[in-house]
Amino acid sequence: MTDYFYPLRSLREGHWFKLICGASFQDLPAVRNLTLAYTLAGADCIDVAADPAVIAAAQEGLKAAAVLASAARVRGYCADTLPWLMVSLNDGEDPHFRKAEFNSTECPTECPRPCESICPADAIALSGVIDQRCYGCGRCIPVCPSKIIYTRSYVTAPEAIASSVLPSGVDALEIHTQIGRVDDFKRLWSAIAPWLNKLKLIAISCPDGDGIIDYLWTLYDLIAPLPIPLIWQTDGRPMSGDIGDGTTRAAVKLGQKVLSAGLPGYVQLAGGTNNYTVAKLRTMGLLNDRQEPKEIVDLPESLVKASLSDIAVENQILSKNKAPQTRKSLHHASVLNPEPSYIAGIAYGSYARVLLSPVLDELEKMNMKDLSGKVSASTQTFMPRRLEENPDLLWHAVSLAESLVSQVKSH
Repeated sequence: MTDYFYPLRSLREGHWFKLICGASFQDLPAVRNLTLAYTLAGADCIDVAADPAVIAAAQEGLKAAAVLASAARVRGYCADTLPWLMVSLNDGEDPHFRKAEFNSTECPTECPRPCESICPADAIALSGVIDQRCYGCGRCIPVCPSKIIYTRSYVTAPEAIASSVLPSGVDALEIHTQIGRVDDFKRLWSAIAPWLNKLKLIAISCPDGDGIIDYLWTLYDLIAPLPIPLIWQTDGRPMSGDIGDGTTRAAVKLGQKVLSAGLPGYVQLAGGTNNYTVAKLRTMGLLNDRQEPKEIVDLPESLVKASLSDIAVENQILSKNKAPQTRKSLHHASVLNPEPSYIAGIAYGSYARVLLSPVLDELEKMNMKDLSGKVSASTQTFMPRRLEENPDLLWHAVSLAESLVSQVKSH
């Protein structure tokens, strides 16, 4: 078995774990350290913003994890291989791709600043929103007494994908879309399609709504046949996993809905996932508790690539010979994109990040102390401490990360 197929094996067996750093989260040290900790804890995929600097920060975390893999295994952590690096894109307005903003001079001095206490990313300061930390959850907007907080949204430019994202060595792409945006999806897909042979995975994320199953089938008809695996990310309640146990219900409900539709590909939960999600899935019988065959992961890579080529040709022939309504009932399932019968994995975003926030906050305090202790900091390049430079903090972070990863892996 090659490292290339280890995350795919996790998908097939139903214990895929993805860390969502955040499509708008650009705090480079945090991205690096989150990537490092969750990689050593056994994550299968790291999802980051489509920003070259953020991608580079995650890649630094992966390199650091590779160096520390042996030490992690000695401590009993599953660090046998590196996760795939995924980048999130959007085809239109989306809550994941926005930032909060406000003019700090308009904020009354007597304001109790509920926005600051409610922000899960510690992204609000006296001077306003710290842009790199904000990931667009929007919780600050309704609590602002003066109603001066607003959001700035952005959409992925198709031309930027080929020029800056895909050449950076990412393994997978995720497209965030919404019901009714077929034309917008097509424009984005036209920029992605030529690069499919360089990717290992494609994911499509969509929130619930009227007609979601028909919309997902339309997208599948548009992109099939695929030479790589496909994940349907069911975005139950975006960016809410750290709020409480009730938020996981929407994620599980939508996952069950998409699963029952029999779309070719793997179904992975997101949006509201937290410490209660695995238990909820187990109670509902949506996890895979049987041993699956491993034809794809045990083949030599050269033979697998040949098999994938044959599958793609067969899919293309079938797609041409079947009407859309026929494909919905008699669609072709392959080793790459089977008819799902269980939830293949779980993605954790805000909950996973907040879980490690005590460690990251402590590291930031150390950095601030180091910076304040420099006599002539303005004339020197300050190099913040990296997580692995403090072993106690490092292994505490990995332990916290593993407490979440192990829930997905242990079932």
